Amino acid sequence: MEAATARFIEESTALPPAALAALYEESLDRWSSGGRDASRATRASASENSAIERAVGTALLRRTDELDAFRPHLRFDVKPVCAIAARAVCKRAKLTEDQYRVLLDPFAAAGVTVPRR
Repeated sequence: MEAATARFIEESTALPPAALAALYEESLDRWSSGGRDASRATRASASENSAIERAVGTALLRRTDELDAFRPHLRFDVKPVCAIAARAVCKRAKLTEDQYRVLLDPFAAAGVTVPRR
């Protein structure tokens, strides 16, 4: 996995529970205004996708008690949000600026390092 993608996963999955919950809500708001189409553009190879899903899942699994104490099932809510954003980082050269921004601006606003497209 590329270093920028790994760093993004590390930072995004380490956000405080309140920030992760806000990212989840933001992703729902953005889904109909470009988020769905942008997420489709993040197609990664099977091996890239597997590595991203595994890294995100493992990082969030370690925090299950903390996340679920904040809000039940938060880990399950934020896993796809973090994975889609990580695929956007991985495939940033293939995305338009608008697609990249709709998926990653909320993470940047939360303090996660988002590489330039």
